[in-house]
Amino acid sequence: MRRMLNQLYFYIMPIFNVDGYHFSWTHDRFWRKTRSKNSKFHCHGVDANRNWKVKWCGKLGNSLNLNNRYFSLFIIQNEGASLHPCDDTYCGPFPESEPEVKAVAHFLRKHRKQIKAYLSFHAYAQMLLYPYSYKYATIPNFSCVESAAFNAVNALQSVYGIRYRYGPASSTLYVSSGSSMDWAYKNGIPYAFAFELRDTGHFGFLLPETLIKPTCTETMLAVKNITLHLLKKCH
Repeated sequence: MRRMLNQLYFYIMPIFNVDGYHFSWTHDRFWRKTRSKNSKFHCHGVDANRNWKVKWCGKLGNSLNLNNRYFSLFIIQNEGASLHPCDDTYCGPFPESEPEVKAVAHFLRKHRKQIKAYLSFHAYAQMLLYPYSYKYATIPNFSCVESAAFNAVNALQSVYGIRYRYGPASSTLYVSSGSSMDWAYKNGIPYAFAFELRDTGHFGFLLPETLIKPTCTETMLAVKNITLHLLKKCH
């Protein structure tokens, strides 16, 4: 830990979607979007992990003149985001429409020449994902990223025996567009990962309190392993 802290800076944001997180404790425990208002619909919020300017809302964008419901379904099945404001995967009216996304994107742009890794944490599935999310393709530095992921999931498993799958997000989980991980990678950050934490569906989004600390302990070991991989300067 001393070696890592002597050689690297860590920027930690405990909660990305502050308003949405608060709403999940006061009104709807399964709320996932932001809380921005929509002037045309009685729906709130945008999926903050589909609001980034990287294949935003799929390659087709607004080019098809279809009704909202059909178009939404088409996008979800083929591009992993929705144009309908009431859907959980709503990508927003335009990229970086949400102040949360805009603020983080600004920070990353400002420091992208110095940032070597971007890690985001989600629930659930027990997976360690890397780009791409929006297409089935191999990233240029695949061997280095794959090696880091392999070692990280093995380190994680060594604590409590919890197994994580790892690989490109599109083929390991599902296709999604406008993700922060893809955006970070496309903007020059060579190591971009998304953790999908415990479990695999038994508890789902409502992980029991007794499992939170073990999840943090094992995940921290995986993060430490990725960090040490960065210091080895794989090419």
